[in-house]
Amino acid sequence: MINSTQVSYFALAAYFDTGLFKYLYFMVIMSLYLFIVCANVLLIVVICTNRSLHEPMYLFLCSLFVNELCGSTGLFPFLLVQILSDIHTVSTSFCFLQIFCLHFYGAVEYLNLAIMSYDRYLAICYPLHYNTCMTSKKIAILIAVTWLYPCFAMVVLLSLITPVKLCGNIIDKVFCATHSVVKLICSNTIGINIFGLIASFGTIFVALNVILYTYLHILRVCFSGSKETRQKAVSTCTPHLASLLNFSVGASFELLQSRFDMNSAPNILRILLSLYFLTCPPLFNPVMYGLKMSKIRALTKSLISNICS
Repeated sequence: MINSTQVSYFALAAYFDTGLFKYLYFMVIMSLYLFIVCANVLLIVVICTNRSLHEPMYLFLCSLFVNELCGSTGLFPFLLVQILSDIHTVSTSFCFLQIFCLHFYGAVEYLNLAIMSYDRYLAICYPLHYNTCMTSKKIAILIAVTWLYPCFAMVVLLSLITPVKLCGNIIDKVFCATHSVVKLICSNTIGINIFGLIASFGTIFVALNVILYTYLHILRVCFSGSKETRQKAVSTCTPHLASLLNFSVGASFELLQSRFDMNSAPNILRILLSLYFLTCPPLFNPVMYGLKMSKIRALTKSLISNICS
């Protein structure tokens, strides 16, 4: 048994020899990362620099894009280095940093999607009271809770994991994840597992209840309301529902892989499924919102035209 604070590195066993194809994979992943950075930064700049977009819905979107930028940066540069490397190892300190970044990203993403559904609920179900309900103070509190709760949960979880003794240092993934490290612990992990369940419950259960409650009421209003109300609901809720479904499917793949034995599945399939929730939302969300929301689309076109001219 070895103390995790004394382990100098973890070995990532999911990587395999791809020969000269590694340069192709490197170029593909580099292109995806550059697109994610450019698309998310562009929309963040558009929202921040245009006062007409300083409304709750767009501020929550900005928070979503910032989080996706952070999550992508916690993964893609690491993947690029590992693809070109012949030895797939990661230092202990960086592994725990990556665990913090990726799990933090996942929790913030889901909570952010929940407050966006709450915002749409107020806008569609209570349009006359929307401005009095969704004040600047309330927006700041919602965004702060979305970011601070996952940060606190991850700091506590890592403080429980880092001092424990390990039976090895081999992680069967292409990146560092909490459950992969916890499986290496030799001693009893009941305390860590209980806290992990409580933290996950606080994120998933609360967010899911908010999303289900708000959309049930939105559907009720749509069926009983006017054609204009239905059009407003469809135009603003469609991209949000697509984002929610996209992230939920990817996160479910990762949760199932971490909790159940997936060794019978092909290695490449397990890698792709584990990367889905970290790559697809940051890739598709800025495109989807940029194309579907008319105000963002018009201002983005104007900004690009000014840059190019």
